[in-house]
Amino acid sequence: MADDSPDEAFAEFKSRPLGIWGVAQLAAGTGLAVYAMWVGILQPGFRKVPLRLQVPYIPASKSQVRNVMTLLKGRKGGLVDLGSGDGRIVLEAHQQGFTPAIGYELNPWLVYMSRFYAWRAGHNEKVSYRREDLWKVDLSECKNITVFLAPSVLSLLQKKLQDELPDDALVVAGRFPFPDWTPCRTEGHGVDRAWAYNIQAQRQHILRNNDKEKSQE
Repeated sequence: MADDSPDEAFAEFKSRPLGIWGVAQLAAGTGLAVYAMWVGILQPGFRKVPLRLQVPYIPASKSQVRNVMTLLKGRKGGLVDLGSGDGRIVLEAHQQGFTPAIGYELNPWLVYMSRFYAWRAGHNEKVSYRREDLWKVDLSECKNITVFLAPSVLSLLQKKLQDELPDDALVVAGRFPFPDWTPCRTEGHGVDRAWAYNIQAQRQHILRNNDKEKSQE
C-alpha cells in the first residue's frame, strides 16, 4: 500500500467524526482547556515564531502512540521527542525502557501538563520535559527521535536531522510523514500511521542524487 501523503492524512483527520466521547476526551482528558488558556493569555509571547512553524496542540491517540512504539521496538538507549506536547510519547517510551526519555516543548503550559502526568504516573523523576526551542537543541548524540509535527515544520526539520544525527539514528514521525524522505518501515493506517526513517539511508540517498545530478551536468 502506498504511503499516505500529508494532505490525505490531514483530510482524513478532519473528516473523522469525534462523537461525544471524543469531544469529552479532547476537552477534559488531553488539556484542551489548558491550551485554550495558552492561546488567550500566553500566545502573544510566541509571536516571534513564524506562523508556518507554529504547531497546534493535537494530542496523539492511543493508536498513534502504539504505532510509534512498534516502530521503535528492539531499539535501546535514550529517546527524544521534538515538540512533545502533553508528554505521552516520552512517558510511554520510558515505560518501555528508553533511558533517558526527554521531551522538548516550547509551550510552557504543555510542559507543566507533561510533568503533572508524569507525577501522576509515578515517573516524574525518571523522565524529563524541557521548555526549549527544538531548533536550538543539539541532537548529535540522539539515536531515537520522535516527532508529531506539521508538514511545514517537517520539511525544514529534515536538514537539521540530516546534519546532526548519528548514522545509526532512527526517526519516527506520527500523523504526517517527512515530505522528502523514504521510510524504511511504516505502521498503522490513515491518521494513525507512523513512519520510521533510517538516517544513514537518507544520507546515502542524498549522495546518490547529488552524484546523479553532477553526472548530468
